[in-house]
Amino acid sequence: MPQTAVAVLRSEWIKTRSVRAVHGSLTAVFAVTVAISVLFSATVGQSEANGLDAEPLFNAFYALNFGQIAAIAFGATALSSEFTGGALRVSLSAVPRRGLFYASKMAVVGVAALVVGEATGLVSFLLGQLFMGESALGLGDPGVLRAVLGSGVYLALMALFAAGLTALLRSAVAVMSILIPFMLIVSFVVGDVSAGAADFLPDRAGQTILHETPTGSLGPWSGLAVTAAWTGAALTAGWRAVRTRDV
Repeated sequence: MPQTAVAVLRSEWIKTRSVRAVHGSLTAVFAVTVAISVLFSATVGQSEANGLDAEPLFNAFYALNFGQIAAIAFGATALSSEFTGGALRVSLSAVPRRGLFYASKMAVVGVAALVVGEATGLVSFLLGQLFMGESALGLGDPGVLRAVLGSGVYLALMALFAAGLTALLRSAVAVMSILIPFMLIVSFVVGDVSAGAADFLPDRAGQTILHETPTGSLGPWSGLAVTAAWTGAALTAGWRAVRTRDV
């Protein structure tokens, strides 16, 4: 890798660590998910596991519904910091090659979210299962290791999805105002109206990786691939905006 690319990557990582909102939202991915996972498992986990329609593996990652909000906030704030106070102008003065700047920014966001996401998936699962008694799952049970690994990939994809949209819209507030209600409300409404269509929404598709035996039209990895396609489209749109718009 050319030294210039290494230097840009290092610079973007320093910016990610030093901006409080960005660093805080990345930390929240881990902290919020682990805390809610423990709370859920300690209070209602065993009763949920014993229900008639129980999905022990999917329930083990219930807290990911909240962790994905923090991941969206991380991706959005990591990009929006470039669109305040003339920061983008300064960044492009230091790195005139917009392609290198954009790729480095997204690489840092993606790798940081992936590392934290994988740690989040593993720790939240293991700590949550400590409270599950006889219903506890282990890493060797069917689908568990896939779900642990896939949860980290899912969180990274959601962070990048938000980052791409923020590059397009130039506003973290706008992106979070769209995505968070979409994940919490619209996705479920569409699911009630048309379950087949809902399977291809970015959150529902990616979360198939968390089911031991998905029942929809997508499998675990094909569902994650659909989320990756949504993310790729957002990143492409964001790149076109960064490449063509004035700073």
